[in-house]
Amino acid sequence: MSNQERPVPRRPRVRAPELTGKGGWLNTGGQPYTLADLRGRIVILDFWTFCCINCLHVLDELRELEEKHRDTVVVVGVHSPKFVHEAEHQAVVDAVERYGVEHPVLDDPELATWKQYAVRAWPTLVVIDPEGYVVAQHAGEGHVHAIERLVGELEAEHSAKGTLRRGDGPYVAPTVLRFPGKALSLPSGNFLVSDTTRHQLVELAGDGESVVRRVGSGERGFTDGTGDTAAFSEPQGLALLDDGSVVVADTVNHALRRLDLATGEVTTLAGTGRQWWQGSPTSGPAREVDLSSPWDVAWWQGRIWIAMAGVHQLWAYDPQDGTVAVTAGTTNEGLVDGPGAEAWFAQPSGLTATPERLWLADSETSALRWVEPDGSVHTAVGTGLFDFGHRDGAAEQALLQHPLGVTALPDGSVAVSDTYNHALRRYDPATGEVTTLATDLREAGDAVLAGDDIVVVESARHRLTRLRLPEEAVKVPEAAHRTQREATEVAPGQLRLDVIFQAPAGQKLDTRYGPSTRLLVSSTPPELLRGGEGAGTDLSRALELDPAVPEGVLHVSAMAASCDDDPDNEYPACHVHQQDWGVPVRLTEAGTDRLPLVLAGMDA
Repeated sequence: MSNQERPVPRRPRVRAPELTGKGGWLNTGGQPYTLADLRGRIVILDFWTFCCINCLHVLDELRELEEKHRDTVVVVGVHSPKFVHEAEHQAVVDAVERYGVEHPVLDDPELATWKQYAVRAWPTLVVIDPEGYVVAQHAGEGHVHAIERLVGELEAEHSAKGTLRRGDGPYVAPTVLRFPGKALSLPSGNFLVSDTTRHQLVELAGDGESVVRRVGSGERGFTDGTGDTAAFSEPQGLALLDDGSVVVADTVNHALRRLDLATGEVTTLAGTGRQWWQGSPTSGPAREVDLSSPWDVAWWQGRIWIAMAGVHQLWAYDPQDGTVAVTAGTTNEGLVDGPGAEAWFAQPSGLTATPERLWLADSETSALRWVEPDGSVHTAVGTGLFDFGHRDGAAEQALLQHPLGVTALPDGSVAVSDTYNHALRRYDPATGEVTTLATDLREAGDAVLAGDDIVVVESARHRLTRLRLPEEAVKVPEAAHRTQREATEVAPGQLRLDVIFQAPAGQKLDTRYGPSTRLLVSSTPPELLRGGEGAGTDLSRALELDPAVPEGVLHVSAMAASCDDDPDNEYPACHVHQQDWGVPVRLTEAGTDRLPLVLAGMDA
């Protein structure tokens, strides 16, 4: 059978809406693009926002696919902000450079394209064929294997039809900048800084400017060795051990590394280089257990505690027996206090320890939280995933915006690097008050003490900034925000929840060991759900909404496992597909009685 006679696969197609964004295009040399300009190419839209750890995972998953299919595939990042700061154009410019995004990005601060494509979760990938039709949608991470298979099918199909256009894409490389992440005060008086975008650690003199040495080759990789040959991948957090060595949160390598300050030698303490997925071990020998985007580390109670941003948990590494284990968090994303095993976090990204408490910056809930020695989790500032802003005063009503760092101060209070407010804030446990110490700190990601000063990592200004700790707070205008994401109008009473999952071509649901799907549903406030909450294995469920609760958020977590459908293969390759949604809803009589959430495939 010739190529012209080969049967064309039948798949649902929907005409793709146009790409619009008030912020314009990045990485295209100033050239705007329409879908008509991209006709003939396979287009993958990546709806992302730069605070979202799952979105950063997808950026890394896409790199190999982009390189392998560079002449047929164009990846377009549609930046769809959650926080107010993420709607600032310069912040998007900075993020594109910081995370090494090497494809065109549409800055959509008003979520215009998000709405046109009916996207409900960060991240979401949409595949558009060379004729301009949507042929697949995937929410969450871990879908690249399915998309690559689809790309191969589309290449064959449209090559045969004569509708595939090969050639260079519209990407134009920007100037590379460094974007430091975290800092550490060394006993020598120098500073060690994670130079995140350059995949290095940099030791600076006490002036915070003069380079003493660099550690790492500067190339993205996962290699132990000398200071010149070792390789990191977007390192972040740093912690000093009693023996004078430094533990490094090697974020994109999903690993903990050890730097010997005396020799410059780098070794691996924990992690395999692979990302943790549901069903992976949650404890064991540290070099044999997968981790997921460790963002910060701190020494507390004889262990290195890890802000495991990628799975919304805290873990700990025990240097005595060389093991790692989960210490708090369920992997569900949200803000729930209580015993460690029941607590919910949302991208914990900053840690600092005092003898009495482990403080943490929980970035996606814009919260300051702490852990007691008994393992219980408490919240000082913050209310949930969708409330943020800049408001001082009593902690119960104070607001932060996506903080990434926290620093213990000598008087028992803590300084918060309030990243998206470009500020340094202070919480005093004795009074329960939140104040502002300094403003105009461009994306402050961390801070360390230096005598009577505090040195702030201004990530988006690519520098350390030294400040005198003021006795009185700076007065700033108050601001309170909710996410720009529009609430979905739903009818009170019965609501049908359908999570759509279609196994990729050549795969089927893995039912060898029981149900291969899982659905977990809860709400904020809890009173919103009169029925349908809890865990189950069916991806469809009847929910009962209380008409007395006018609005809230439905928290939905879905998982499905699929394996290669080949009866002759005794050991088929299997893949886990997982996504968490936080769906703001508003109850109205004219609202819908069905809520579809696409995990993979198309909603018929």
